[in-house]
Amino acid sequence: MIYRRMETNIKKLVVEFITVFAVTLVISALVTVPRNLIGHGASTVDWETSFRFAIIFGIILTWTKSRETKEK
Repeated sequence: MIYRRMETNIKKLVVEFITVFAVTLVISALVTVPRNLIGHGASTVDWETSFRFAIIFGIILTWTKSRETKEK
């Protein structure tokens, strides 16, 4: 019983992380194109920054969401 509940919690955390990661990656990629176009004159995506933001926000927002559900 405890194993299934823990397995379900881990699945929820993984889904939450992947969702936040994907949304942040897409939005960061879309934002870096006009920024690079204006700043550097080249319409390129800054993948390094996009992945960095996606990983950071994925970890932090998933962690805060898990803490909120534990407190309730």
